[in-house]
Amino acid sequence: MRFTHRLTLIVALLAATLPIPGAVAAAAPRAALAQIEERVYVESSVDSNGDGRLDRIAIDIARPSTGGPVPVVFEQSPYRNGLANAANHGVNVTALPQENLFPLTPGAPPTAGPGLNAARPVPDLPDWYDDYFVPKGYAVVLGHSLGTGDSEGCPTSGDMQETLATTAVVDWLNGRARGYSAAGALVTASWSTGNVGMIGVSYNGTLPNMAAATGVAGLKAIVPISAISSWYDYYRANGLVVAPGGYQGEDADVLARAVVDRTGCTSRIDQIETDQDRITGDWRQFWADRDYVGKADKVTAGVFVIHGQSDWNVKGQHYAQWWDALRANNVPRKIWLHNGGHGTTSRSDYKATVERWFAYFLKGVDNGILTEPRAEVQFKDGAWRQYADWPNPAAAPAVFKLDTTSATAPGGLTLGTPSGTTAQQFTDNGRTSTATTLVANPDTANGNRLVYRTGNLPAAVTLTGSPRVSLRLAVTNRNDANVTALLVDYGGTGTSTTPVIVTRGWIDPQNRNSRATSEKVVQGTEYTLTFAMQPKDYVFAAGHRIGLVVISTDYDYTLRPPAGAGLRLNPVASTLTITQTGLTWSGNCRASNPADVAIPDAGAAVESTVAIGGCPGAASVSSTAEVHVVHPYRGDLVVSLVAPDGSSYSLSNRSGGSADDIHQTYTVNLSGETANGTWRLRVQDAASSDVGRIDTWTLTLGP
Repeated sequence: MRFTHRLTLIVALLAATLPIPGAVAAAAPRAALAQIEERVYVESSVDSNGDGRLDRIAIDIARPSTGGPVPVVFEQSPYRNGLANAANHGVNVTALPQENLFPLTPGAPPTAGPGLNAARPVPDLPDWYDDYFVPKGYAVVLGHSLGTGDSEGCPTSGDMQETLATTAVVDWLNGRARGYSAAGALVTASWSTGNVGMIGVSYNGTLPNMAAATGVAGLKAIVPISAISSWYDYYRANGLVVAPGGYQGEDADVLARAVVDRTGCTSRIDQIETDQDRITGDWRQFWADRDYVGKADKVTAGVFVIHGQSDWNVKGQHYAQWWDALRANNVPRKIWLHNGGHGTTSRSDYKATVERWFAYFLKGVDNGILTEPRAEVQFKDGAWRQYADWPNPAAAPAVFKLDTTSATAPGGLTLGTPSGTTAQQFTDNGRTSTATTLVANPDTANGNRLVYRTGNLPAAVTLTGSPRVSLRLAVTNRNDANVTALLVDYGGTGTSTTPVIVTRGWIDPQNRNSRATSEKVVQGTEYTLTFAMQPKDYVFAAGHRIGLVVISTDYDYTLRPPAGAGLRLNPVASTLTITQTGLTWSGNCRASNPADVAIPDAGAAVESTVAIGGCPGAASVSSTAEVHVVHPYRGDLVVSLVAPDGSSYSLSNRSGGSADDIHQTYTVNLSGETANGTWRLRVQDAASSDVGRIDTWTLTLGP
C-alpha cells in the first residue's frame, strides 16, 4: 500500500523526471495476500531537541496478515513530508575565506555573495517495497527520520543522534526498545524475526550506512543506493568547501532546515551552521561525527552497494572509500556501478537481485548470491562488465609525467622521460568560465588553464578506480587559491571531437599535508599537492588522447573568488597516475606510491613500498627508480632500494651537499631480481637539524 505524504515544495524543473510523493497515480494491482498496516512510535535513546523527553520515531508498517514471524525490509527517510525552501550559502565571495587565516597582506574580510534560494531535488521514494516484498514473506517498515515527518526531535544531518534514532527501530523489531500506538499503548513486534534489511536512495541510502556502522544486532543486510559514506566528502574536498552537483552553496545546515518538520530546532540547526566551518574547510570533530568509513570495522551486515558513475551529487568517492573499508574488514559485499546519475539502476533484474540479497541474509536461503562476480560495472555504451572485485584487479597503474618545453603552449603526458621541464603559469578566471569552457581547444594556449595530453592512443585504454595527481605548484599573488584537476577524454590530434570531462578533483593548498590542518601558503613558494580525483570506470577509445587540465576555481563546485589568482606549475615531480588496462607495454612492471612518509631528524630509516604483480620474469638491467624526497639538506640522506628478497641497492649516500630535495631518476641493474613482489624505498636522515618526507616514487622494472 502507498502511504500518503505531505508535499511542501514543488520543484517544477524536476517534475518531469522525479516522482512526487503523494502524487495521484493509478493503483497497482493488489496482491492476493492480505496485509496489516499500522503506525507505531518507537522510543529512541536520544533527546535531540532538549525537551527532557526521549524522541519517538514514527514508523509505518505493512506486513502479512497470517503466518510469521517474518523478516523486515526497512527504509528510513527524512523526506516523508517533502522539503521546505532553505536558502543556500553564497558562493561568489570577495576572497576565499581561508585567505585570512594566515594574512600576508592587509585586506578586507571576505563576505558572502547573495544567498541562493535553490531547492534540493525530491528523492525517489519507492512505492514498490510493500507491493513486492510483503507477498514474498517480509514485513516492510517505512520510518520517519529524526525531527522529520511525524517523528519527534530535530534533524542533525548525519550524526550519532540521527543514527541512534534509526537503530532504535531495529532494536524495537528485536524486542529491545519500546513502541507505542497513537493512543499511547505499548506495542511489540511479535510478528518480527528480528532480522532486518535496510534499503534506500540518497539520504535514505545513507541511513543504512549509518546504522550498519554501529554494528546494531539484527541488522543483517543493507542496500545503500547513491549513499553518503562521509559527510565531509559531500560538502568538502581536501580543505575546500565544495557543493553537491547542482546545489551550489548547500551545506549541512541548509539540509537540516529543508527537512525539519518541528518547531524548537532553530538553535540546534544554528549550531550545525557554526560547527560545520565554511572558513577553513578543515576536517573537524563535526565531520568525524558524520564519518562511517572509519567505523567499517563494526559492520556485520552484508552490504550491496549500488551507485551511479555519473552521480555528482553524492560523488563516487563515497562508494569507493566505503568499498575499500568494507574490503579491509572482510565484510560480505557486492557492488553495482551503473552509468547513470543520482539514483538507482534501471536493470531489469534490480528488484529480484535485491530480494535475493535479503533472502540470503534475512532468511538464510542458500541462493548462491555470494558466489557470483562481486563487482559489475556498466560503461557508457550500456554494456556491463563483471569483475572479481573493484577496482578491476587485472588493471595496473600507469604513471604519466608532465612534459613541457614552452611556458605557454599546451604540454604532453608521457610514460617515458619528459623532453622538457619548463614551468607554466595561468590566471584564475573561474567565476565567469566553467570547466567545460576551459577544457576546450586543447591544442591552443589558454591563459586561464594548463593542459597536458598524450599522443593518440594506439589501443583503447580502460580506466578503473580513482586517478591521482601530484602537482608541484605555487600561488604567486594571493594567500591561497582553489586548485582543480580535470581528467579529459580528447579526440585525436586535429579532430573536432567534443572533449569529455571524465572526472575531477579539488584541493586547498593550505591542506597540502592534511585535510585536518591548514598551513600558510607563501606566495611564490612551490608545494607538492597530491590528491585523488573522483573514481570512474571509463574507456578512452583508440585514437583518442588522455588529457589532464589544471584550473583554479571550478565554477560548479568550489567557492568563486574574483578572477586574478596566479598559479605556477612545475612539471618536475608532477604526475598523473591512472589504474588501467590497455597500456600493456610496461604497465604491469611499473608501480608508484604517492603517499607521503615523514623522515624523522637523525632517526631510524623509514620506508615506502610498492607492489609489482604480473611482470614476467626478472627485472630489467636498466630498471629505474624515480625518487622525489622533500628535505632542506639532501646531503643528510641515505637512500636505497630494497628488493623483495631483502637485497639492497644504494641510490644516494649523503650526496648533494646543502642543496634542497631529491628529484632524480636512478638507473639500477636489477636483472638478478625477480620482478614481482613488494619493493621498498628506504630513506634515513643521518644527521641532525632537519626533517623532510618521501613525497612520491616510481619503480619501473620493464624495458
